[in-house]
Amino acid sequence: MESAEQTTQTQQDSQRLRTARIQKLTDLVDKGINPYPYKFVRTAVAQELQDKYAELESGIETEDTYSVAGRIMAIRNSGMFMDLMDTTGKIQIFCHKEFIGEEPFKTLKLVDVGDIIGITGTIRRTPRGELSLKATSYQILSKSLLPLPEKFHGLTDVETRYRQRYVDLIVNSDTRDTLRKRSLIIQEIRTFLMERGYLEVETPMLQTLAGGAAARPFETHHNALDIPMFMRIAPELHLKRLMVGGLNDKVFELNRNFRNEGIDTRHNPEFTMLELYEAYSDYNDMMDLIENMIARVCNNVLGSTKVNFQGTELDFTPPWERMTMLGAVKKYTGIDFAEHLDEVDAAKKAKEIGVETEQGDNWGKVIDKVFEEKVEPHLIQPVHIIDYPRDISPLAKAHRDNPRLTERFESRVNGWEISNAFSELTDPIDQRGRFEGQAKAKADGDEEAHPIDEDYITALEYGLAPCGGLGVGIDRLVMLLTDSPTIRDVIAFPTMKPKGHKADKE
Repeated sequence: MESAEQTTQTQQDSQRLRTARIQKLTDLVDKGINPYPYKFVRTAVAQELQDKYAELESGIETEDTYSVAGRIMAIRNSGMFMDLMDTTGKIQIFCHKEFIGEEPFKTLKLVDVGDIIGITGTIRRTPRGELSLKATSYQILSKSLLPLPEKFHGLTDVETRYRQRYVDLIVNSDTRDTLRKRSLIIQEIRTFLMERGYLEVETPMLQTLAGGAAARPFETHHNALDIPMFMRIAPELHLKRLMVGGLNDKVFELNRNFRNEGIDTRHNPEFTMLELYEAYSDYNDMMDLIENMIARVCNNVLGSTKVNFQGTELDFTPPWERMTMLGAVKKYTGIDFAEHLDEVDAAKKAKEIGVETEQGDNWGKVIDKVFEEKVEPHLIQPVHIIDYPRDISPLAKAHRDNPRLTERFESRVNGWEISNAFSELTDPIDQRGRFEGQAKAKADGDEEAHPIDEDYITALEYGLAPCGGLGVGIDRLVMLLTDSPTIRDVIAFPTMKPKGHKADKE
């Protein structure tokens, strides 16, 4: 990291350059030039020209005229040559007083790297083979007052990259590529579902009860109603209310959720999920759906179901392996918790392999802790872990063959959970009992336990058809498909502690 002296010097250099650019801005205005005009009509973009004239031979000039616009990324030979970048790519600009006029050529000394300009000119390929636009006129469209950094991708700049994402996007093509792929991935998911009859819906992000997941919410206060409210931790219970009402047999929401928890490479307090429900289906159908959906995304966005992530090839080709949670724990620890159904006995077996539990942890909670520590790191290739304990699955239907378990699965890739899905619990009496068990856990100190939602139980009493439900973590999926090691790389504006925060000084 930079020393305090280096940081101060950098700030002084930046301020000096800014002062010089403000003087250039003043000079432009004095010349009667508006450095922030209203509009510029483009007739082409950089990549379009690169593709159209890919076969143009070196040294050949044309009379084909175009107008392009973008940001100057490099200036050479006192402005005679400039690299212009737009959102599609880069093209070289050739400026000479013979073609643009002597006075406009002199004004080029007021143009800097980072400025946004519009250029009109003819296409040529230089003797060195560079496709160029030979300028016949230009217009300054936005005078940049701050200099672009020469290097913006080193470890010392990682905080600045996330805080000033706009600069990161200007100078790092990898960042632009990742965030564009994110958009295409989401678009492909939406198209996949709508082609299958799913209806996209919206549910409240501001709620009077934080439900649908085990998580700590952000709490706020509604002044007019004088009531506490919560930012949504999951859309589940409202989506299932829509299913009760018969809005559609298949619904989905690409939703933003908020959880008041820690920040690390896989967690951001504000994150994006896909959540969907399909009537008359179960968790087996949800396994098929997510496999086909991600395979479709991989093929259409990346060109293959085989993806490289941090040096490991991940194969998303369906079908994926399926393992029961108890079976996976037995495979990697040798312990069959189906033979240790008492929570005290289960906790004792967990301790034997180095997994610490807490007093009050039930059987399912113990297994979940063992799974997290001893099994997750082994689950690299896509796999469905199925049949979770009922104790830790308050919204999933009891397993049809074993009431201690539920028809729930989580899809795991690279050791990460990327989806959570159920055969949804539709029995209102059973649901009340689950909620009451969660309420007891909350009273005993579990801050993430699910509250009792009386209105949701009322909705279930009107009747919810058998249905499967699926939630997919969009941010983690994008990480895997774009070879991004941290969630901050795939969120345009990740949550950051403000610079100068008092905690930084303690």
